[in-house]
Amino acid sequence: MSRPVDAVISFLENEKAHGRSHVYLDEEARESLRNLLRRSKQQTAQAAAKPAATTPQPGQTNQPGQQPAQPAQAPATLSATGTNKTEKLASLRARAEHWQPARSLGTLRDTMVFATGNPDARILLVGEAPGHHEENKREPFVGPAGQMLDKILITMGLKRDDVYISNIVKFRPTTPRQTTNNRKPTPQEIATCLPFIREEVAIVQPECIIALGGTAAEGLLGLEGPVGKMRGTWHEFSGIPTRVTYHPSYLLQSGSNLSVKRALWEDMLAAMEKLDMPISEKQRGFFLPKP
Repeated sequence: MSRPVDAVISFLENEKAHGRSHVYLDEEARESLRNLLRRSKQQTAQAAAKPAATTPQPGQTNQPGQQPAQPAQAPATLSATGTNKTEKLASLRARAEHWQPARSLGTLRDTMVFATGNPDARILLVGEAPGHHEENKREPFVGPAGQMLDKILITMGLKRDDVYISNIVKFRPTTPRQTTNNRKPTPQEIATCLPFIREEVAIVQPECIIALGGTAAEGLLGLEGPVGKMRGTWHEFSGIPTRVTYHPSYLLQSGSNLSVKRALWEDMLAAMEKLDMPISEKQRGFFLPKP
């Protein structure tokens, strides 16, 4: 029986046969693929749950009404130690290095990638998870998407040392036969690492948080759907104003799509306005259609 994903695979194989290595997906296409993935995960989870609920393991007897054992959940909060922000973040980094709830999943790689930037930053930016480049350098946003983020910050009149940059998940998610390929973290992977970003926010106490991409928005705010519907307004995380915008990698994938660049830039302008940062007329006019 043909599956909806088979048509996608056939299309991509045809593109590859014609020498194309990249395919641009608009937000609607991305959301369709997300729905396919969610449906597949739900079906897999339902199939796996049936034998677990009815068949005891060898040497184990489920009593009537007893639920199968569930994996241990990460604690809701962490307590960093230290007398100042730098020391507290260092203790948090050390704790993350051997964070058992994440490591016990068996779906994340071993190298921990924490955060970088200014502990006294007014802006805290959050991505989804480290990729191949980030894992090699053990620093978030250092690959092509990180270079794009650097350009965005420069356009705002900032540099990396002025802001605090982190990820929802602190380890690179695994894939079969993994080389440089990356994937989006699962909700369970996000849940095990979420206590760290909560504590980072509590320590840094930024005046504004920017969630870069849908995964960061899902993890921080519990939002679902395309980023285009999440952005353009203010949300709140741990009492701090939070703005959702496109991930820098989406800018790279969309090529010269002016509307995507302008939408992201409008979110950055909103953050600058929130912090009463100076904004020139030139900055306000970036990525607008030329008359």
